[in-house]
Amino acid sequence: MSQLRSALALLLDEQKSITTRWDSVTGMVLGMDRAVMSAILMVAHPDRYGVWNNTSEGALKTLRLWPDFSYGTSFGQKYATVNSLLIQLAADLQIDLWTLDALFWRLKMRDSNGEPPPGPIADGIRADDQQGFGLERHLHDFLFENWDKTELGREWELYAENRDPERAYEYPTGVGNIDLLAKHRRASRWLVVELKRGQTSDDTVGQVLRYMGWVTKELASLKESVEGLIIARSVDDKLRYAVSVVPCVKLLEYKVSFHLHAPNPDIS
Repeated sequence: MSQLRSALALLLDEQKSITTRWDSVTGMVLGMDRAVMSAILMVAHPDRYGVWNNTSEGALKTLRLWPDFSYGTSFGQKYATVNSLLIQLAADLQIDLWTLDALFWRLKMRDSNGEPPPGPIADGIRADDQQGFGLERHLHDFLFENWDKTELGREWELYAENRDPERAYEYPTGVGNIDLLAKHRRASRWLVVELKRGQTSDDTVGQVLRYMGWVTKELASLKESVEGLIIARSVDDKLRYAVSVVPCVKLLEYKVSFHLHAPNPDIS
């Protein structure tokens, strides 16, 4: 708690530059990542600071407004640049930073064609997909939180950019959010992990290839390879045939086990 108080006091000290504060606070408190830090700043000074999270970053990349940071740019310098961009964008749109953040969330709900998904929507999910989506969402969270305990965690580690452990979860790109992004523990290899939800097999393959292309261009070096992994409840022939000619994309099925048993009748 004392560490948290110190981090908050430093983060909100307007006598220091935002770059200095951001770099100093980063890593002080577990879970206090860029999304939390920028949200705290927005609540304290809603006219000066915008939120930098996967949603806002993904929206800026989709709009082709994301800055091109040079190698060695500090985490604090990146936020200072992003924040200036958010402030300018809000001013150009004649809205406040709160409204801008809401617009980014709305943009996130749109599909790759820029149109809202058809049918009744609850929390951005089509009604006929809600049951399946809920299970995949739990799987998504489980994989992220228990990655090192899974078979995948033996060879791959989740991508942590700027010491941000949350970075690998729904990694934002200009073409959507990658479910999980990982790098090989020993080799020069990237892994794009996508969970097959309510979309068709063709859409799923196209989606993982799109993200692999983005990682190849924007993150990987010339000596690094990029692979894809699709995880689904069941794999149909359409998905098998599609992936069979793309050797850099693998398939995995998952199974959920649930058991009921009678309680011990002995109450003595």
